[in-house]
Amino acid sequence: MEYTLIATSTFGLESVVAKELKNLGYENLKVENGRVIFHGDEMDIITCNLWLRTADRVLICMTQFKAESFEELFQGTLSVDWGSLMTEDAFMHVTGKSVKSKLHSVPDCQSIVKKAIVESMKNKYNIERFEETGAEYRIEVGILKDIVTLTVDTSGEGLHKRGYRKNSGEAPIKETLAAAMVLLSRWDPSIILADPMCGSGTIAIEAALIGKNIAPGLNRNFVSEQWRIIPEKLWKDLRKFALKSINNKEFRILASDIDGRVIRTAMNNAEKAGVDNYIAFQKIPVQKFTSKKSGGFIISNPPYGERLGELKEAEKLYEDIGKVFSKLKEWNYFIITAHDRFEKYFGKKSNKNRKLYNGRLKCYYYQYFNGVK
Repeated sequence: MEYTLIATSTFGLESVVAKELKNLGYENLKVENGRVIFHGDEMDIITCNLWLRTADRVLICMTQFKAESFEELFQGTLSVDWGSLMTEDAFMHVTGKSVKSKLHSVPDCQSIVKKAIVESMKNKYNIERFEETGAEYRIEVGILKDIVTLTVDTSGEGLHKRGYRKNSGEAPIKETLAAAMVLLSRWDPSIILADPMCGSGTIAIEAALIGKNIAPGLNRNFVSEQWRIIPEKLWKDLRKFALKSINNKEFRILASDIDGRVIRTAMNNAEKAGVDNYIAFQKIPVQKFTSKKSGGFIISNPPYGERLGELKEAEKLYEDIGKVFSKLKEWNYFIITAHDRFEKYFGKKSNKNRKLYNGRLKCYYYQYFNGVK
């Protein structure tokens, strides 16, 4: 069965998600704020959950309609054949959000949508009572300017939950954003890559997963694995394909940090991700980072100085790394920070910068091209 699918994303990463989908073979993509809309079947639901590195979730769009009253909301929801997706024992969990709409009471909207879905299911299965003891279906009613979108989440936990990061440093970066930083840099595994402020190792680990072509969702579970519409064998077959897709490339990523405790955490995370053989960890301050190699990439997420009393420390750090990086011959460097005067302290204007969000924090991804491509 073909569905309208939505790959959601952090603001600023929509084009990166769209490019990933194109590389997976999807066409006729519709890119909107925070999401990319496309079409696919049950196999595509699995494929996108297993392989998308920068998307937050994969949703099924069940319907979209205008509603300015609770009755219109009820009837629009009732018109959907929910039984084509959900079984008679489905556990239905309804969440909601409403922005600039006449139906602004989210709890009331959730309740009405749930009642309408139950009525639809009664008609489908000819039963009066639903035990809701079966597989979970996470349904969201989203209303924007009176336009209702009803979706069902196929992912469960967000796709940034790869399964390898049980512990993180003080200022962790999401795995999806780290992967996007690597993809936007256009790093190739044949070129040396370093993160001299690696923290819990997320950027280095995501780069290694990309370098080895390891599906980011390979070692985790998804809520839609329990759905009857998707055969268990299909999940097994596509996971086997993902395993066979891992390449035999050999490369080395350098990851270092001043904090020995977070280095140990990073090493454990890399081992859980299965890429510890491709990352060399070292406890050194960024001020002592050096390399005799000509041509390389640095991708890093330094402290932003967001906390009271830390701003001056961050600005001094930016001055230091500006001096350190300038000594590296023909190296490209890519740095994300929320500090709006980073370039001033770093001592060099970037070739490009791109607005990205680290959680809810607006950041800029500064990109410096100095030779190697």
